[in-house]
Amino acid sequence: MTTARDLLIVAMGTAPGRPVEQGDLSLALAGAELIDLLGAESLTLDGDRIVPALHPATDDHLLDQAASALVRQEPYESVEDWLWRRGRGLSSAYHADLEKEGLVTRARGRWIPVATGRRELVDSPARRQAEARRAADEPVLAALAASLGIDEKPADDFEELTDEAVVTVLATVGEAVTELESVRQRRTIEDAAFDNIWRGQ
Repeated sequence: MTTARDLLIVAMGTAPGRPVEQGDLSLALAGAELIDLLGAESLTLDGDRIVPALHPATDDHLLDQAASALVRQEPYESVEDWLWRRGRGLSSAYHADLEKEGLVTRARGRWIPVATGRRELVDSPARRQAEARRAADEPVLAALAASLGIDEKPADDFEELTDEAVVTVLATVGEAVTELESVRQRRTIEDAAFDNIWRGQ
């Protein structure tokens, strides 16, 4: 399992009253992919620029897809640009992948046995691994979860991390999620103002 898959499982396991925004999750998943590719030495960072290296095929096709999507011409792509480009619709791709592998199922209504749009995790080794990693407060997963508001831990608490490249990715994920939330808030205000105009207020 990859960090991105573990993060998705952790996010899906949050309380129904605290759902994670899909856009935020997509940005964090793209960051998790970068961190796994850093760990596999499939890329390095030059400042905030992603410098690709050789990437041997793995048994995770989404991670392989991420490696093949890296910009391979100078001046290369910044971590921020990668998050926004790669993150577009990424949570849907990971959800679909887990569903295809039987790790999630469509929830059924309580009274009517018809599948709803909501997905639920099934009990599986993958789920137990992700939950164990979270319970152990593994620094990278904990930081990514904090950026999504899943844990109470501050999103910029990287004290346990010594890898500067990993810290750069995590910090950029936090900034991107904050920026996306600002965009949502602006749209909400603009929509409310537009509605007030139509109501004559």
